[in-house]
Amino acid sequence: MLYALPSLDRHDHRVLDEIEVIREALRIHLRAPRQWEGQLRRNLTARAIAGSNTIEGYAASVADVEDIMLGEAPVDAGRAVSAEIEGYRQAMTYIQRLADAGEDFRYSKELLNALHFMMQGHHLLKRPGWWRTGAVYVTSPEDPATAAYTAPAATDVPSLTAELVAWLNDGDPQAPALVRAAMAHLNLVAIHPWSDGNGRMSRALQTLMLAREGILAPEFSSIEEWLGRARNTYRYYDVLADVGGPVWTPDRDTHAWVRFCLRAHHQQAQTVRRQVETTAAVWTALDEAVAGRGWPDRMLHALYPAVMAGRVRRATYEVDAELSEQQAQRDLRELVNAEWLTARGQAQGRYYTAGKGLPESVRLTRSPQPLRDPYDA
Repeated sequence: MLYALPSLDRHDHRVLDEIEVIREALRIHLRAPRQWEGQLRRNLTARAIAGSNTIEGYAASVADVEDIMLGEAPVDAGRAVSAEIEGYRQAMTYIQRLADAGEDFRYSKELLNALHFMMQGHHLLKRPGWWRTGAVYVTSPEDPATAAYTAPAATDVPSLTAELVAWLNDGDPQAPALVRAAMAHLNLVAIHPWSDGNGRMSRALQTLMLAREGILAPEFSSIEEWLGRARNTYRYYDVLADVGGPVWTPDRDTHAWVRFCLRAHHQQAQTVRRQVETTAAVWTALDEAVAGRGWPDRMLHALYPAVMAGRVRRATYEVDAELSEQQAQRDLRELVNAEWLTARGQAQGRYYTAGKGLPESVRLTRSPQPLRDPYDA
């Protein structure tokens, strides 16, 4: 027996409808190919990866995650954090591919274990990709000696994961995709089938289910960035404890968990919408400013991340603008000489930030706005 879907009330259905309205607007906005879309997608993927790993104590900046995604040495993240980020990046990349795997796609225990190995393969002593063989406890944040949750016995893991896989393929097909994905997350994290990495795997599974259902691309539909914000992380642990119980108790009411996830999706959709609108505005302003100087429009690919993400690396510019190393270096040197970029760091650690000569019209200015809680309406 698994934790079961709750009955949704009219407030839940209203929130689901509002989420769909926001996402439909995003689908329309993204339908036409745009020069900045690739950089936006990478940035959103990096935000999701950073958020999910931050929850587990492996904090890295979004800029560092983007560097790791492109095979560059990060500026600030250490070796241990970089290994965790790289493992999660591999799994997320595969999830993005599985979004288009076709109708013959099926969930399986082998798929779950493969994703887990991608994430945790650098911890061979923890048996990545294999079910745990012993007891596992989720400790209390306030007291590591106290078990906040005790997972099912290791002998029950094969049968519980088999039941979950069967449900992933065929269970509750009429339920909203966001609700099914939330329940997959809850059940996998409650089964806790591996010795480590269960939280990240559960969040990744939720993202995979949404990708398979066509709820935008994974980078636009994941709630991992939202969950990684400190206040939301605390709430995340609290609602998991309240709904899941201190031990495996699948007959408990799961409505609070589903409502928590729907709120997360609504607020993350608001965040992504703002990010897309800001990206479009900044790119347009940069385009006009670069054209005014008579520079080639490829330089937008150097200036955009410096404005939006806070820095750009030479190797990143090469990839995004499809340039040789020499051409990328010449362009960056010209932008530095014009004081539109400022060079920082040395040798392999060099990066570029927005310079003092950058026109005011293209500087990123945001008026802070609170996210709306859809359940307060």
